[in-house]
Amino acid sequence: MKYKTLIFDADETLFDFKASEKDALKKTLIEYNIDYNENHHLEIYKEINTKIWKELEEGSITQSELKIERFRRFCEKLELDFNPENFAYSYMNHLSNSSILLDDALDLIQTLHKKFDLFIITNGLTKVQTGRIRNSIIAPYFKDIIISEEVGVSKPNPEIFEIIFKNNNIENKSSALMIGDSLTSDIKGGNNFGIDTCLFNPNKIEFKSEIKPVYEISYLKELLNHL
Repeated sequence: MKYKTLIFDADETLFDFKASEKDALKKTLIEYNIDYNENHHLEIYKEINTKIWKELEEGSITQSELKIERFRRFCEKLELDFNPENFAYSYMNHLSNSSILLDDALDLIQTLHKKFDLFIITNGLTKVQTGRIRNSIIAPYFKDIIISEEVGVSKPNPEIFEIIFKNNNIENKSSALMIGDSLTSDIKGGNNFGIDTCLFNPNKIEFKSEIKPVYEISYLKELLNHL
């Protein structure tokens, strides 16, 4: 086998974050007695949230600030009168209780666990990802799960990969493969650290980017063809 160490992203690679996100936002708005309109509220939130996570990748905002700032912007955009900090706490509580796997994720991880050392690196928030990922059905198959807020560094910074290697006494970079759905976070991060990368691209989007993975797959079990 070329690889021994497989490092996975979590959301939209193994976990259906979009489904969890939609459910959590709906429950939070209902909790605040706001009439929920999925097409309106969800699209606005996704636009704000995508932008602010890009700001985190670029280093222009911290994860501590992100937690509240995204809902301050959400509140401002919708002209809603609620406390962004309290709303953020409610949202993260609902999100942390939602652990939905993508199709084939469980079967794939159970298969890979027999031959490979498996790891997760996620740019998520500790409260949310502990509930969703560390307490998930697939968590026992992973040797280590690194949550960026806990370690103070996020993908694509190569330092977060260094933490995995140091914590688990991994020495050979050529034996490691990073698998994720984001070019700017997962693939760029793996490339920066000097390990091979695999882009999970289920929608077969044609990216025009200088960031290139070694492999690209459109369904999870296709990964087996490259190992």
